[in-house]
Amino acid sequence: MLGPAEVRTLAAELGVRPTKTLGQNFVHDANTVRRIVTAAGVGPDDTVLEVGPGLGSLTLALLDVVHDVVAVEIDPVLAQRLPQTVAERAESRVDRLAVVGADALRVRRDEIPGAPTALVANLPYNVAVPVLLHLLALIPTLRTALVMVQSEVADRLAAPPGSKTYGVPSVKAAYFGDVRRAGAVGRSVFWPVPQVESGLVRVDRHENPQWPMDETFRRTLFAVVDAAFAQRRKTLRAALAGWAGSAAMAETRLVEAGIDPSARGETLDAAAFVRLAQTTGGHES
Repeated sequence: MLGPAEVRTLAAELGVRPTKTLGQNFVHDANTVRRIVTAAGVGPDDTVLEVGPGLGSLTLALLDVVHDVVAVEIDPVLAQRLPQTVAERAESRVDRLAVVGADALRVRRDEIPGAPTALVANLPYNVAVPVLLHLLALIPTLRTALVMVQSEVADRLAAPPGSKTYGVPSVKAAYFGDVRRAGAVGRSVFWPVPQVESGLVRVDRHENPQWPMDETFRRTLFAVVDAAFAQRRKTLRAALAGWAGSAAMAETRLVEAGIDPSARGETLDAAAFVRLAQTTGGHES
């Protein structure tokens, strides 16, 4: 693993200055890196998809434990250097590392080799939720995800129905699996030191999902969720009028799904939103 001095030295050698645009904050604390690997629950049978490996601290720790690592890095300088960093510190493991130079938010399935079983990532704060949802949808073989995100985002992802922080990210993440907070991370373990606290979130994919997981249904479901939370203070009958075609049609579909039309979006769990997305409003689907 890379300590504080090594992180700064390597960054200087590469001419890397962490940018807010890419959300670059490099972890330099060995205990934190070990905590992440432990919380991820990965082992020798896992192929880990790592997003934003940066200078390689987490990559090195993962290669100590898992079968292989596929690292997706948007910064070409960092992507090119990562195999060398691993070779210098763990030469016997470099063959178990594959680096994909791509934007994780836009990466295609055919760009990612193999069948990754776990996502472990220190996600850029400005795109954390979209990246997490994109990868869970893109790679069905991912059984678990352990991501480090801004603490506030972690709260939103793991929020239960009825809470103040429950919203679009909570429902969409719960569609894929069981979501929970997996710890807090202080600012001092990063370079540069971020202005916000961080948190770990773990998603365990539903082994036997009780609803469709195909892209067509997912798009339908997510459209309903977006509409329901676009105007949080409105009843679902009013908030879903645009989605359903009218308030009356929204009420028909809500009743069909067994949902009170006067309820608000934050009271519905993922299963209720699924039932709503599956309604036809009296028309054959």
